Amino acid sequence: MRQLFMKLHSWERRLFQWINGRMHNRFFNFWLYYMTHLGGATFTISVTLLLWAFAPAPWDRAAVQALTALAVSHLPVALAKRLYPRMRPYLALPGTNTFRNPLKDHSFPSGHTTAIFATAMPFMVAVPALAFILLPLCLIVGLSRIYLGLHYPSDVLAGAAIGSTVALLTTALWS
Repeated sequence: MRQLFMKLHSWERRLFQWINGRMHNRFFNFWLYYMTHLGGATFTISVTLLLWAFAPAPWDRAAVQALTALAVSHLPVALAKRLYPRMRPYLALPGTNTFRNPLKDHSFPSGHTTAIFATAMPFMVAVPALAFILLPLCLIVGLSRIYLGLHYPSDVLAGAAIGSTVALLTTALWS
């Protein structure tokens, strides 16, 4: 089992270094730096509050579900960050590319990825055709977290799993 864990860790590190190092170029530097904020608290909370307050059905209902999922999903994120204090890649791996004002708290799981999946999933459930737009945006936010040197791929996968699971449970229990 330890050997499997070591292989997975090695594979994850190589994937991180490929995304964070080899993919770097001016186009991605610009776009991913700004796209990552789609998973931030300011954006996710603001958009869902505005949609809840001003949008017609089914958008208002999806917005309230998204707000609920967003709040609930950050409980396991906070717990995991305490129980598994993983250093951020830019602090642990020399030569990691990062940008201005990098976060200093723990890496696992990705809160931005959790937030974007928790926020987007209720809208995808309400209007499945939105998945063609929202799912790629969610994946871009997750990728941006690795690209910016803030998270490992497993941090992003865990965030996507937590956000999606909580959002799907929220929408299922809402009915």
